[in-house]
Order: sequence, then C-alpha cells, then structure tokens
Amino acid sequence: MSVPPPAKAGLGLRSKTWAMDVIRKNTPTREEMAQNKYLAPIAHRFLSPELWRFTRRSVPRGVALGLFAAFIIPIGQIFLSAFLALPTRANVPLAALVTFVTNPFTLPFWLVIANRIGEFFLRFDAAGATIAASQADSGAWAWLTMAYEVGAATILGYLVLSLFTPLVGWLVSGWVWRAVVSRKRARRLKAMEARLDQRLGAR
Repeated sequence: MSVPPPAKAGLGLRSKTWAMDVIRKNTPTREEMAQNKYLAPIAHRFLSPELWRFTRRSVPRGVALGLFAAFIIPIGQIFLSAFLALPTRANVPLAALVTFVTNPFTLPFWLVIANRIGEFFLRFDAAGATIAASQADSGAWAWLTMAYEVGAATILGYLVLSLFTPLVGWLVSGWVWRAVVSRKRARRLKAMEARLDQRLGAR
C-alpha cells in the first residue's frame, strides 16, 4: 500500500475556494521564506502572521506589488515583491503569485505589448530614420538603428507597464475583494435568517 507524500509545510487543509488553493500551492510558505539565504537579513520578519492574512488592505497591496515586481526586473521578481511587502504590510503569498504573470510562456506576448506601448510614447521619426539609413555605407547601420529603436521602445514599455498595471491591479483586486466579502456576508445573513425562521417555526 503506497503512502501519499507529506503535504507542503504550512498548507494545511483545503480552502473553501479554488483560488486560495492555487495561491497556497504555488507560493512559498512562511518557513521557506524565513530560511531563504537571499533574504537572510530580514528573513525572520516573514514569520509575522500579519503578512500572510488576506484582508481588504493587504490583498490589493499584494497584487499591486506583484505586478510592479513582475515588470520592473527580468529575474528575482518573487524576492523583490516579498521584500517590498514588508514595509507596505502587503500579502506576501499573493504578491509572489502575481509575479508569475510574466513567465517564459507569456514573454512573447508581453514583449509585443511593451514594444507597442514604447513606440506609442517615443513616437520615433520614421522619416529621419530612413534618411539616416540611406546615408549609411551599408545596411549594418540601418539594422543597428532599428535594433536600438526596438530595444528602447520595449524597455520603455516595460517601465510603463510596471507603473500602470499595479494601479489597475490595485483597483480591480480591491473591487473583487469587496464583492467577495459582500457575497459572503449576504450568505451568512441569509443562513442566520433561515436558522431563526426554523427556531420560530419550531415554537
């Protein structure tokens, strides 16, 4: 008889919603964050239960920080989001999970989006680029100019995404959180009314 592998530390039982299960399965636990060598100077602070609670303030902050970290640097997004979560008292597991919005599978999509955004803000002078390319002795200068323009536009696009998406994420997650909490409260009130009606009917 095979014995199932032990559950990941800190996961506990299944949550009431699938979203919470996804968050717990794909994010590090408090113990793992506290033992991480890259966060050694501040690792002990991740043991605070305050950073792991889902509240109306910590959830939007976690989403915003996760999106910022996802676009501002190409690597180490989880550690950056966790580090930023300390002073802002954001939800650490949610901030770490949101950074996965940028991953090897979504990279081509975000590169195109960032490039389009960068081109929109930079508004390269196509006529000037054509003149410069025609004055060059060979096509090498034209390729270098085009590569510079594409790279600069993409970098600028990522900077814009790192500033714009956190704001959108904060607003949307805050609205979703309020909607979820309101629905739960409505269900609880309905259940309490049903129990009260049963008690009155029994009398």
